[in-house]
Amino acid sequence: MKVLSGRFPREKRVALDGDITYNGVPQSKLSSRLPQFVTYVDQHDVHFPTLTVKETLEFAHAFTGGELLRRGDELLTHGSPEDNLEALKTVQKLFQHYPDIVIEQLGLQNCQDTIIGNGMLRGVSGGERKRVTTGEMEFGMKYMTLMDEISTGLDSATAFDIISTQRSIAKTLGKTVVISLLQPSPEIFGLFDNVLILNAGEVMYHGLREDALSYFESLGFRCPPHRDTADFLLDLGTNQQMKYQDALPMGMTKHPRWPSEFGLLFQRSDIYRDTLGRLEEPWSEQLLSSASDFMDCTPEFQQSFVENVIVVTRRQMMVAIRNKAFIRVRGFMVIVIALLYGSLFYQLELTNVQVTMGVMFQSLFFLGLGQYAQVPGYCSIRAIFYKQRRANHVRTAAYVLACSASQIPWALGETIVFGTVVYWMCGFVATAAHFLLYELLIFQTLMAFAAWYFFMAAVTPDMHIAKPVSMMSIFTFVAFAGFVIPKNQIPDYFVWIYWMDPIAWCLRAVAVSQYRSPDFNVCEYDEINYCTQYQMNMGEYFLSLYDVPSSENWVWVGIVALFSIYAIFMVLGWAVLEYKRYESPEHITMTAENEEPTATDDYVLAATPTSGRKTPVMDTHTDETVALDVCAPTKKFEHVIVAFQDLWYSVPDPHNPKESLTLLKGISGYAMPGSITALMGSTGAGKTTLMDVIAGRKTGGTIQGKIMLNGYEANDLAIRRSTGYCEQMDIHSDASTIREALVFGAFLRQDSSVPDSQKYDSVEECLELLDLQSVADEIVRGSPTERMKRLTIGVELAADPSVLFLDEPTSGLDARSAKLIMDGVRKVADTGRTIVCTIHQPSTEVFMLFDKLLLLKRGGQTVYFGDLGKRAQTMVDYFEAIPGVPCLPEGYNSAAWMLECIGAGVSHVHDNPLDFVEIFNSSDLKHAMDVHLASEGVSILAPGSTELVFAKKRAASSWTQMTALVGRFMNLYWRSPSTYTRSRYWVGLRWYREAFYRERAAQTYNSLWYFVGSTVAEIPYVYGSMLLYTVIFYWLVGFTGFGTAVLYWVNTSILVLFQIYLGQLLVYALPSVEVAVLLGVLLHSILFLFMGFNPPANAIPSGYKWLYQIAAQRYLLANLAALVFSNCDHLPTYDSEIGQYVDIGSSLNCQPMTDPPVTISHTTIKEYVESTFEYKHDEIWSNFGIMIAFIVGVRLLALLSLRFINHQKR
Repeated sequence: MKVLSGRFPREKRVALDGDITYNGVPQSKLSSRLPQFVTYVDQHDVHFPTLTVKETLEFAHAFTGGELLRRGDELLTHGSPEDNLEALKTVQKLFQHYPDIVIEQLGLQNCQDTIIGNGMLRGVSGGERKRVTTGEMEFGMKYMTLMDEISTGLDSATAFDIISTQRSIAKTLGKTVVISLLQPSPEIFGLFDNVLILNAGEVMYHGLREDALSYFESLGFRCPPHRDTADFLLDLGTNQQMKYQDALPMGMTKHPRWPSEFGLLFQRSDIYRDTLGRLEEPWSEQLLSSASDFMDCTPEFQQSFVENVIVVTRRQMMVAIRNKAFIRVRGFMVIVIALLYGSLFYQLELTNVQVTMGVMFQSLFFLGLGQYAQVPGYCSIRAIFYKQRRANHVRTAAYVLACSASQIPWALGETIVFGTVVYWMCGFVATAAHFLLYELLIFQTLMAFAAWYFFMAAVTPDMHIAKPVSMMSIFTFVAFAGFVIPKNQIPDYFVWIYWMDPIAWCLRAVAVSQYRSPDFNVCEYDEINYCTQYQMNMGEYFLSLYDVPSSENWVWVGIVALFSIYAIFMVLGWAVLEYKRYESPEHITMTAENEEPTATDDYVLAATPTSGRKTPVMDTHTDETVALDVCAPTKKFEHVIVAFQDLWYSVPDPHNPKESLTLLKGISGYAMPGSITALMGSTGAGKTTLMDVIAGRKTGGTIQGKIMLNGYEANDLAIRRSTGYCEQMDIHSDASTIREALVFGAFLRQDSSVPDSQKYDSVEECLELLDLQSVADEIVRGSPTERMKRLTIGVELAADPSVLFLDEPTSGLDARSAKLIMDGVRKVADTGRTIVCTIHQPSTEVFMLFDKLLLLKRGGQTVYFGDLGKRAQTMVDYFEAIPGVPCLPEGYNSAAWMLECIGAGVSHVHDNPLDFVEIFNSSDLKHAMDVHLASEGVSILAPGSTELVFAKKRAASSWTQMTALVGRFMNLYWRSPSTYTRSRYWVGLRWYREAFYRERAAQTYNSLWYFVGSTVAEIPYVYGSMLLYTVIFYWLVGFTGFGTAVLYWVNTSILVLFQIYLGQLLVYALPSVEVAVLLGVLLHSILFLFMGFNPPANAIPSGYKWLYQIAAQRYLLANLAALVFSNCDHLPTYDSEIGQYVDIGSSLNCQPMTDPPVTISHTTIKEYVESTFEYKHDEIWSNFGIMIAFIVGVRLLALLSLRFINHQKR
């Protein structure tokens, strides 16, 4: 699909051979304009989560719908002038409302004003999100549509309606439509004209749909009765094909087995020769005329550059404005820090150049660091840009400019608020010109940093790399800004960084504007004649202390330079996004041609955990049932009947919080041991919501009704300990191997009384059951969708639960994998477990595996609950008995037919007058359900029955939990590809938070041991990395003393460990990465300000001394400074008569200070450090103790946050 649409990423190691033409025009000739003719619907749903469905589609329409308006007069020429004019007016009206038409086509009317959402933000359902992905690419006059797995997450009725619409468009408009599907039902398969069957890169068949069966019959394969044609075709070339083998035709000695053998036979077929013949035919005049009339004159983009910039900017502004938590925290942070700086340095004496330059420097550092919070946001939307750029929705330059323009209001606001407060409260030169100049320079610096972080997000592979690299870059800018290290002390080979540093340019320009003002252009000040003593006036002297040039021209040079740096960073961001995109080909596997066939999947599935009975298996040729002996039971578990009565569930209305939306309305039912109960309904009917309610996974909303286990009112512990829940989203710790993930689940969720050997056996059984043996030792990260789905089920199976909830277990799987999974689920149910499963598009064969059905309609109401019967005949008889319901057509999938009957899908939303809810409520089925619910052991207690009681909240012992979690964290760190810095951890913990929530909901482990694991795993990495840092840095800068070096290493390690633990606290406590980063910037800005460096400890006002005392980092900074600057046993003596020190030792710390401040006539290094910064050597050990206390305090807060705060909204 991606190759045909021109979306396949070209890399050096990727070779593509062959020719692709469109109406005779080679793909290479159309490369940049190809998206205007060919649209590609990706299988991944990538959208802005805070935009609504309608807004997403309206933006897509604005980006691509301009051709017909622009060329209407030219294209509408086949009628009379009056008809053409009328047609043009009609088209223009249609154009204005086309998003509404697409919404109607896709059945999105009910959710058009709902935000898209994502894993942490409640929005539309998965099926609705998939339809938005399809609709986004429906706009524009495209001649060909390529749709990749568009039915994932859709119910079969909705999938049928959407594909039927595509067929109608293809027939009516002469459009070419190519759709890849994973599990097409017979009625969906019947919509297609041609079929292309690919397996392992080999074309097994390409021809007319109706000829496919006869072709494979000619190879010795017969599709049995009641087998879906598409499922039969997908089984060929796999282990499943053995059950379809029939008598060999004349001339064949064996059945083809491997895809390569099928491919070779197809190349020898008449169908293939006919295809080659058609390809060799000359192009028709009509096609060539179409190419010249339409394709040659089509522009690369439908919008002009200016229009594109305006629309993208409007979208980016909408996205930014809706991140309300980020805006509030950012505004609060700016105001707090501005007032803090202003009050701390209130009306400072500008002659104190160290403090003055420090205020300027720290202000720039804070503002630059604040922009760093944009990095996660830029990274998260990069995939959206890739998709829309590939589709020629947006120009790269327009996107870059729009992202930058969307930052202008925030940068301007920060400049006005922060700049005004700091400038006037600190007492800088009180003229309007100097103030406005300061504001301009601050604004330019903010925009330069915004552009720089945008470039960082674009040039790095992912957010794990972008954040630490960005953090490293800001500290590089800080180090080379000319304050910490003056320019004349920067080595020549690094001085280029100084000239590219936006902080350096702004600091230099502000300093020159302040110190070259008339107030400082004097020789004598405060009884010091600077002209006589230093041969320069006062302002020039102060600037010279930091090697800042004194010419006023540097102010204007700084303005130009900052604009140039901003432009350079923008161009770099554009270049990377345009020419370097991180879109590597995914999930490409190679199979050895000489690989021997393995046993059929059917018999691999026979050996299941704790199975000890004969399992019925349907023979596909004879339609008879046979029994397979499976292994004897090895484990015991308690059979559990799940019952629920009159369940109601409501949530606050997002548009009117005072009102509520009822999502479930009086749902009742039960699930018995040894059976599989299907929850079905149209997309958005409430299937997942109902399962979440029954399984106790909801974190919000109001629940009414009763849930019972074996007749006893269910309590939270019983539900979580006795059930397994396979979520629709496959969330795992991606640094573990597949085997490790299963072992983790088995050891932590099976009871501690179960022997370890038995737990390992259950893991091996799960691997075998789910066909994961060959990849068991591969890392989870990067696994394809179907493997992740099998792992999700395996993790829950390894826990050996009595009840298993499965939410869309076959979503994203092909028909063979879906059958493989559901066969395994059937075997698990046959061991006596209770299974409840939501499913959207079951094939006929999969649907037959279920025992009972609970069918919901839109609005969360029951329309059927009862047995399916053999081949679903009981369910079919019930609906066919309802007047007005059409009979099930021959060969039709009964699951799809049932959904169409109740009005599921897109085209049946309002056209069914039957009230199926009322019909069910008055039916014998409803009466039978009520009778069974009222029976003993279901909703009332059975004599002699006992309640599910667990002695412990969690199955595993504390020691097992701790060792498992510490081991997983150690593996996570060792296998993580990201750079190890404290900023990486701010992202890392957020990245795995969803996995933590899933595991905590199942009572897998105590939060305490998760906390211990994250605490212990840091220590070896911190101390190891800091040892490497100390070995290089300590001796390289000239520090001496092995004992001092060891203390320096320990002190630095504790400092970094504190920073990481503080980052963990923020991640545990706060809802998003951006908010955590912003509050981290705020907190660190305050702590760094009061570390005693700038302002020096002796200059901190008494009102702020308490902040100095609680600034944790200042104790370790004091230790670091004291170790290398205050370790002096014998100070020299100052002889005032000769004006020199005498009895000077060899120690660096005892040396007299050269060029002391003008306010200090003489001092030693030790005395200056201790008196000015209060970094005292005698306090080293007490500082260590205080720092350990701070770490303990931060860890306790982190533990409480981990235990009591949950940001998942379900």
